Amino acid sequence: MSGRVWKFGDNIDTDVLAPGLYMKSPLSELARHCLEAVEPRFAAEVRLGDIVVGGRNFGMGSSREQAVMVLRELGVSAVIAPSFAGIFYRNALNLGLLAFVCPRAKEIAADATLTVEAATATLRDTTNGAVYTCEPLPGHLLQMIEDGGLLPHLEKKMTLNKLKEAQA
Repeated sequence: MSGRVWKFGDNIDTDVLAPGLYMKSPLSELARHCLEAVEPRFAAEVRLGDIVVGGRNFGMGSSREQAVMVLRELGVSAVIAPSFAGIFYRNALNLGLLAFVCPRAKEIAADATLTVEAATATLRDTTNGAVYTCEPLPGHLLQMIEDGGLLPHLEKKMTLNKLKEAQA
């Protein structure tokens, strides 16, 4: 996958990603306000495949899954940061959003174009040629993300198991 980088600083919290004021709104409306407190252009200008690069402790705050859901709704393909809040990180994986811990994430420039190689946990900046290595994800988590998250992954496995049982 490849996309434009949207760069954010340290301690981006879930209330900035999914503002509480809009939590009772439909997901599409909530997404229109994603990150508006720190980058008013984000929700209107982010495109399918774009990549969010954050600073330390990305996704801190509440456990709201909507913080990940709005990023997916807007077409974000991956979130890269030197560290994540634990609940956000697990929500990202469970909801099918690729999240990579990358110690050198701060070196990635805003508006750069990154190619993400999930299997090798490698980022290539096609703008300047830099290569960044992230902490790899185990194969079963990569498969879960590819399947669209935990629930679609489990549904797929259950369907395959039923097919195997029917053939036996």
